[in-house]
Amino acid sequence: MSQENYPIGTPGQPWGDAEKAQWLNNQVVKREYNVEVLAKLASLDSDFEVIQYGALPYDQERYPLYALKSKQWDENKPNILITGGVHGYETSGVQGAIRFAQSSASEYQSQFNFVILPCLSPWGYETINRWDPKAIDPNRSFYPDSPAPESALAMQFVNGLNLDFLAHFDLHETTDTDNSEFRPALGARDGNYQAVWEIPDGFYGVGDSNKPVPDFQKAIIESVEKVTHIAPADADGKLIGTPLAQRGVINYDKRKLFLCGGFSGAEYVTTTEVYPDSPQADDENCILAQVAAITGGLDYLKQGN
Repeated sequence: MSQENYPIGTPGQPWGDAEKAQWLNNQVVKREYNVEVLAKLASLDSDFEVIQYGALPYDQERYPLYALKSKQWDENKPNILITGGVHGYETSGVQGAIRFAQSSASEYQSQFNFVILPCLSPWGYETINRWDPKAIDPNRSFYPDSPAPESALAMQFVNGLNLDFLAHFDLHETTDTDNSEFRPALGARDGNYQAVWEIPDGFYGVGDSNKPVPDFQKAIIESVEKVTHIAPADADGKLIGTPLAQRGVINYDKRKLFLCGGFSGAEYVTTTEVYPDSPQADDENCILAQVAAITGGLDYLKQGN
């Protein structure tokens, strides 16, 4: 689908309230947050405090927001933040955060404290959507007085902990629908042209251009490569329009773009990008890739780097 024939709005004109309402009316629930996320969190209370830090105003009973916090907290250990589901449609980000808590966190609890927000955008998770109901992208909304409650509540909770974070893993996906739906919708919403690019076939990571920590990123790539393939650069030596910093890694200015990966102030930051539409991947493979990204980064940090 191109931006010129997107079914909502007039090409070249930003959406008003009527167009946003039309877009929202087209969204339908396709899966259950309560079943796929909340039920799994309830079983983790032996190792984690399961903390409700808010609820989305669209339906507070349906969309409570939860974090996991290490029960055996030690102020002398470094703190690790893991976030998933900032974009609700990026399934393995949510399920990867949960799987890490279920299967691998126990191996690292003696070295690190963990704060895990597995699903920041449960409405987006249920409707398989990048935006929130107001057609706002939560992952461009991590700034003071954010209009996106998904972002505002996460920042309020994490900042309220008054912790210094050594590392922040923000778990995402890049899908074929980025070109077929979400970038055309963005162009239609904003009334401008949005370039589409070749979707990378494989995993890649996004570091912070202000603190790229290349050895940390390299360790993540090497860990993930044991599980799934790493995305090659396109013919221009880029991934999603951005030059490679190293194999499988690009860098963004996360604070300038108001990305989730920028708000925590962590020294080591990565945004994972799994590719679920690859013929070489499936749902389980994508979840395992997310876990491998976290464990690869933690193994690097364990060495005292």
